Amino acid sequence: MVCGDIHGQFHDLLKLFATGGEVPSTNYIFMGDFVDRGYNSLETFTLLMLLKARYPAHMTLLRGNHESRQITQVYGFYDECQRKYGNPNAWRYCTEVFDFLTLSALIDGQVLCVHGGLSPDLRTLDQIRTIERVCEIPHEGPFCDLMWSDPEETETWAISPRGAGWLFGARVAAEFNQINGLELICRAHQLVQEGLKYMFPPENSLVTVWSAPNYCYRCGNVASVLCFNDTLQKEVKYFTETTENGNMMTPRNTVPYFL
Repeated sequence: MVCGDIHGQFHDLLKLFATGGEVPSTNYIFMGDFVDRGYNSLETFTLLMLLKARYPAHMTLLRGNHESRQITQVYGFYDECQRKYGNPNAWRYCTEVFDFLTLSALIDGQVLCVHGGLSPDLRTLDQIRTIERVCEIPHEGPFCDLMWSDPEETETWAISPRGAGWLFGARVAAEFNQINGLELICRAHQLVQEGLKYMFPPENSLVTVWSAPNYCYRCGNVASVLCFNDTLQKEVKYFTETTENGNMMTPRNTVPYFL
């Protein structure tokens, strides 16, 4: 089961598991962006880490561009931890864990999972394996590109309006897949109103999976998970937001555990 961005929408994460199947009977790859923007980033990341600790062979957690000290200080996770505990200790411990998250995953040698996209500095999977990942996400280079790049209807490479990573086109994806014996690139990173979107026909060599329904509690999108069976046949499962989202309130008192 391949999943896209969650962004702190904890109750929707529970619905994702109800939709896709419980761990460990179902194997999961989460493609990053567990935190920020939603109200419950801390609960979301804690649950995913607990499942990873309990069922390490059944849970794969990839790093996204929001698993970053700099980004989480801007988009909500730092403030959430400060509000809930009265200090940033929980945030600091979580960001230390971020540095150890995997950058990509490979399904049966044929499907590459990565948060953002490709890099002009990376032509082979072996080059991805050599990246030093135990650090803060850099502002440029192949590590940064894996986190930030986006597919686009362009021929090769173009400057990204995000200010990090690249835009890459159909020929780039096709060449990367051919060189590495891949059938498909799975990625997240971009909101998809319909939950899932293939690109670069007729091969459909890349798919974006989005797993945060009604993103930021206002975008109105559906969410999806992409299922692969033992022969890599694909099935998309869609889900919508939970009713709990409308009832959440930020806590008024700090919790003493990390004081």
